[in-house]
Amino acid sequence: MAKYNYNLEKQHAKGKLHAIERINALCDKDSFCEIYSGARHTCTSFGMQNKDIPYDGVITGFGKINGKKVAVYAQDFTVQGGSLGKVHGQKIAELISKAIEARCPVIGVNDSGGARIQEGVDALCGYGDLFYQNVRASGTVPQISIIAGPCAGGAVYSPGITDFIFAVDSISQMFITGPKVVKSVMYMDISAEDLGGASIHSQKSGVAHFRCGSEKDCYEKVRRLLDYIPHYYGEEIVAEAKFRFDERKKAKKISEVIPEESKKGYDIRDVIDCVVDDDSFFEVMSEFAQVSVVGFAKIEGKSVGIVANNPAFLGGLLNCDSSDKIARFVRYCDSFNIPLVTFVDVPGFLPGPDEEQKGIIRHGAKVIYAYSEATVPKVTVITRKAYGGAYIAMCSKHLGADFVYAWPKAEIAVMGAEGALGILYAKEMKDPSQAQLVAQKSEEYKNTIMTPQVAAERDYISEIIEPSETRERVARSLEFLSNKEQHVSPAKKHGNIPL
Repeated sequence: MAKYNYNLEKQHAKGKLHAIERINALCDKDSFCEIYSGARHTCTSFGMQNKDIPYDGVITGFGKINGKKVAVYAQDFTVQGGSLGKVHGQKIAELISKAIEARCPVIGVNDSGGARIQEGVDALCGYGDLFYQNVRASGTVPQISIIAGPCAGGAVYSPGITDFIFAVDSISQMFITGPKVVKSVMYMDISAEDLGGASIHSQKSGVAHFRCGSEKDCYEKVRRLLDYIPHYYGEEIVAEAKFRFDERKKAKKISEVIPEESKKGYDIRDVIDCVVDDDSFFEVMSEFAQVSVVGFAKIEGKSVGIVANNPAFLGGLLNCDSSDKIARFVRYCDSFNIPLVTFVDVPGFLPGPDEEQKGIIRHGAKVIYAYSEATVPKVTVITRKAYGGAYIAMCSKHLGADFVYAWPKAEIAVMGAEGALGILYAKEMKDPSQAQLVAQKSEEYKNTIMTPQVAAERDYISEIIEPSETRERVARSLEFLSNKEQHVSPAKKHGNIPL
């Protein structure tokens, strides 16, 4: 670490770790091996010909996390602002290419002002090489980006291609154009934090998957994430030797989660907690589109992907943002053969001009596409409402779910009783003298249309189960599906997901 000492204080003065300290915080002790440390830029214009840029501003190499190999790079903001030139980009691109061959995750610590202006088109070449390798690696090995400083322009597109982005409060900023450009073009004064800080991208844009309070917290979360996911396509998810699950306590709790009042919300995480191994749920994008919940968990020691509607927010309705959130997570899990468990309590897609104008049709179609395309084991549990197109979209049997279970009070229909009667008996509902008939038809609709018995009779539901049986049913279903084979699809290059 001695060769980096002259730059350490520059980062510490900003409340940030140096690139090499970040790598050492990520990797197991003494496991990191640097490569391409002798690389230097080749630019001979704008005063660059005599400028020495150590390791061309990025430290690259490989090491171990939790005893398993990883490829790691960290941009050094104290060296030419972490700017990316041709050699800088080539170093990262070659590291990713080697990671594909070696079959291990790639973790990038991004702290860069963007393209090195002095290098002109050569800097753009460096970015192009990097982006190309990001896409090659997608679905082959996991790619994790840590935003550990201001990242502008091309510096945000590589993270944007990767699987997971970690942002850190106070030090992470991501934007296509920084505050100075915004001011010169749009005459708007805005701070870097308000334009692209950690909270902006974790809560509003959905760009960041995890927001962390400190760099230490960030690196701990990255290490935890790597315990849930396969480290390359085809790696078998091995069950942990020990797992904990308080069956008696959880069986009682899950039976009490759903409120008696069907319109009353509840937090779906309480249901998830009663099905997965104790304290194993690791939520992804927890602050974005909170009408849905996605994340990783363990069931009997094995990793699964969890997707759920959350009635605690907007009744669990699907909107544009939640559709994107669900679709991308489903596709990630399918890419790396992580089984999917879906909890459904959805009254439909969010109506209204705002969502229509944002493209709810296009965004909602992504959920349908992602679940239909996924060939991993898929187990669905309908806890309460499953209405209309949202019922179909949330991994119904019609989209290829292997098993669909419903709780006894589940409601499965085109729409709820109130909405249905408003269409079927609109005239009668306006006539007070017809109140008894309307009440009668409402009960008839609930008992003959909405009941899960109807769906079960038509083979759309695998079994109606008590809430307390959910854990056992899901676990046994996943065990049965553990050797599920891929479906044979029609001959094609690839499908065309509605983006």
